[in-house]
Amino acid sequence: MFIFFLCLALLVLAYKFYSPFVEHQAGIDPKAQTPQARFEDGVDYVPVHPAKAFLIQFLNVAGVGPIFGPILGALYGPVALLWIVLGNIIGGAVHDYFSGVLSIKEDGKSLPEIAGHYFNVYFKGVMLLFTAMLLFFVGVVFIMSPAGLLSNLDYFKDTIFGNNTFWVLVILAYYFLATMLPIDKIITKLYPAFGLLMIVMTTSIAVALLISAPQLPEMGDVFAYFNHSHYNNDLLEPNPDGLPIWPLLFVTITCGAISGFHSTQAPIMARCLTNEKYVRPVYYGAMVAEGVVACVWATAGIAAFPGGYVELKSLLDQGGPGLVVNQVATSYLGVLGGVMAIIAVAVFPITSGDTAFRSLRLTIIDAFNIPQSMRNRLLVAAPILTIAYFMTKIDFSLIWRYFAFSNMLLSTSVLWLATKYLFDRGSFHWIVSLPAIAGTCVTISYIMTAGIGLGLPQSLSQPVGIAVGVVCLVALIIAHNKRKTVLNTNS
Repeated sequence: MFIFFLCLALLVLAYKFYSPFVEHQAGIDPKAQTPQARFEDGVDYVPVHPAKAFLIQFLNVAGVGPIFGPILGALYGPVALLWIVLGNIIGGAVHDYFSGVLSIKEDGKSLPEIAGHYFNVYFKGVMLLFTAMLLFFVGVVFIMSPAGLLSNLDYFKDTIFGNNTFWVLVILAYYFLATMLPIDKIITKLYPAFGLLMIVMTTSIAVALLISAPQLPEMGDVFAYFNHSHYNNDLLEPNPDGLPIWPLLFVTITCGAISGFHSTQAPIMARCLTNEKYVRPVYYGAMVAEGVVACVWATAGIAAFPGGYVELKSLLDQGGPGLVVNQVATSYLGVLGGVMAIIAVAVFPITSGDTAFRSLRLTIIDAFNIPQSMRNRLLVAAPILTIAYFMTKIDFSLIWRYFAFSNMLLSTSVLWLATKYLFDRGSFHWIVSLPAIAGTCVTISYIMTAGIGLGLPQSLSQPVGIAVGVVCLVALIIAHNKRKTVLNTNS
């Protein structure tokens, strides 16, 4: 129980004490005119109260990721909690904050446009590819996962509501409306209430686990884990499926720790904030809140089952993380509470899926400078959603692997973009450059090892990933020292 409360305390303390330091480096100007004021158009540039903006941003980023990812990561044991908290504080919250800063400083533009401004047209093209790929995979994942959850509810068996295709079509129809309509027609009206619902459901699960869970993780379990690994002379002890911590744990649990998807959502609220000072509570605050959600569900995966990881693995083999959510909710909240929690877990990914497709529409329109008419929005959205429907016929686990990799890849790219921003300002860039180096190590190691990548042995991919990170660090130190020399000479 101690480690759970320690994780929550660290997240809160990071927001209280570390986030103001991060904000100080960013050059926030409360007196500056925001994109919302300069470009108000009644579609995307619409004023939103900061409390509403926080709940919308929280719901946009906290879909099924901080639930499914931590459940899968729970197979590694309590070390999953450590990754969530450290990844969130050092990487994820800083990543999300600077995603908001960069967007609000650049007229609410999408990532590829910002990348083109700070680097060049080639980097802009790469970011456009990464961003579009991730947004599309996120949208598809957030069609398949809630459709699977809803169609598997016992109450819907032997009815049309128990048909997965039915829910896929319903969700797609909603996505079409949410992508096409002005932001204040659906998103700003419904999402604050859904955000509160997520907070209530997460709190309910957490309290129930703390009262009734058979085996809450303790700090001693973490030490025992690493002592056992050291005893085997291998600090990369595999989980029950034989998967190593490095790099797979860091790719399995992205949402809650660090997620590139969040940066794709930044322009939505950056176009709606009425003051730059709201960037920290909205973006940094939403990521800390998602870290709490991830900690709760990782704890559920670790502690909720008397049979431990063996029972967890069995449930995952039978029905994936969705079945685990079903079991935890119904076991700890009763029938009514369980149904409410499952429906809530189905709603949350839908509210991220629709903003993923909306962000994809914005990204394409920004990249090709397409006027924001209803006809043009239709011409962009309709083909995307049609292709997404056919993608739902592909194996979910394959889609999830591509989503996880592109998620980590984009988050690393955004951290490098933030590094360039702070480097140009002469600010303390290490708050983003060091996480960028770590993300580079993980990304290189993963794509070299993974089946969707090169499929090379870990004995080769791990040293190569670390070596690339070291090269990046050395290059950054040289650039940093060269800049100091130039500044000293000019002064």
